Amino acid sequence: MATTRSPAPAADALPAARRAAPLAAVAVAFAGVQLCCAVAGMDLGWDESVYLSQVDPRNPAAYFSAPRSRGITLLVAPVVAVTSSTTVLRVTLALLSPAALYAAFAVWRPLLGRARTALAALLFAGLWITVLSGPEVMPNLWVALASVAAVGWFLRARPDGPGRRRALTALTAALGAVGLLHAPDAGWLALPLLAACAAVRPWRRPGTVAAVLGGLALGCAQWVAEAYVRFGGVGRRLSLSSDTEGGMGAHPGAGLRAAYRALNGPQLCRPCHIAGPSLTHSLWWLLLPALTASACVLAVAGRRRAGPAAMSAALTLLPVACALALAAPYLLLLDYAAPRFLLPAYALLALPVAAAAVTAVRALPSARARLAVTALLTAVLGAHLTVQGEELRANTADARDTAVRYRRAAEELGRLGLTAPCLVTGPRAQPVAYAAGCASAQIAGNNRSHTAADIVRRASRIPTALLFDTKDPYLPSYARAWHPRALPGTDWVAYLP
Repeated sequence: MATTRSPAPAADALPAARRAAPLAAVAVAFAGVQLCCAVAGMDLGWDESVYLSQVDPRNPAAYFSAPRSRGITLLVAPVVAVTSSTTVLRVTLALLSPAALYAAFAVWRPLLGRARTALAALLFAGLWITVLSGPEVMPNLWVALASVAAVGWFLRARPDGPGRRRALTALTAALGAVGLLHAPDAGWLALPLLAACAAVRPWRRPGTVAAVLGGLALGCAQWVAEAYVRFGGVGRRLSLSSDTEGGMGAHPGAGLRAAYRALNGPQLCRPCHIAGPSLTHSLWWLLLPALTASACVLAVAGRRRAGPAAMSAALTLLPVACALALAAPYLLLLDYAAPRFLLPAYALLALPVAAAAVTAVRALPSARARLAVTALLTAVLGAHLTVQGEELRANTADARDTAVRYRRAAEELGRLGLTAPCLVTGPRAQPVAYAAGCASAQIAGNNRSHTAADIVRRASRIPTALLFDTKDPYLPSYARAWHPRALPGTDWVAYLP
């Protein structure tokens, strides 16, 4: 009997698959860790409930404060329109975020090569905050990946390079995505790109400048329009954003201390008066400036070398400059911290650090030396990933505990008679109200949206509850005649009219 043979792959198919394999393996591992460690049993957090409520047809929209942008709500809108299942939402994001990781870092493969690019993606994806952010409805990870893509496409848009038009279009789209996800970050990212256009002759082209400015304008258009519709203009929105953030100003010492203390959690450290992490769990962060500086030195020296191993200085200096620009407002202008704030900087810094490591190993004179150093660096990387795994387990458990309290409070309110349409007020009203299917309102604080008279008036028409923390000495005057009801499994009491 005659046998049939499958056709051989096309001449360029197998090399392309091999080029994609290392980065694809990192993306698959990233998805697997998320599905195993950060999805099961993870209810919605505070900020997630705010973002989801904007597009959830089953729940009233929570107050959307001035610093927020709506890009992440648009990303999850198709899922929320179809189902209310948190698990489905988590799994969808746990699959989308590795795909976005692959797409963003793949932009750099023609610039750095497959080994450096895959290592950079692994360094970024191996951080506990990156894994935990993957299935969460939060913008920071997506800002990080869009920033990586934007800087990569900027570097690929050389006047004499192939595919310049495609690179400029992709640059506009990537920077526009950053603006849609978090408008202020897009402005900070655009600054070093525009500075490069002014300082470096090959980038001093109208098309490159137009791509940067066009992406910034397209991405921030919705934010600017909303500033005029809801807040009275861009200046007023920026002022309100500063107030919400506690007064943005010169806080270099406080910002750096807070970022270090919150390195391994909590997910929001405000005020940040906790002790710092142990040295073994923060050594990578303390060494990151030295590693980055070494990468810059190697890149400048490599510019003078001949051969394919030499790194162009721009491939290192530009992502470092963009990382510093994106980190500056969080490290220098705020007096509190959240680990997710620095995700864009971590993603961009992973590229030059990984490139410098691979270049340094390949520059060693003998195969035995290269093997020994590779084994040592692999052991160090393994220890680092082990530490990140421990922090992932601890922070995932904390996030689950916090979200479970929101759900328990919502369930107890339902048993006390709060059914839609209903209203929940108090310091933790937004996440609990969303879980209960109620509207939320605040009369003070960063999310102030109503007055006490508004609450009393609405309480006369619909079921209303004030969530009160037993540790808080102040009970609003309008609720002093209301009836307290304990909410088992939480630290809160519900006051009902």
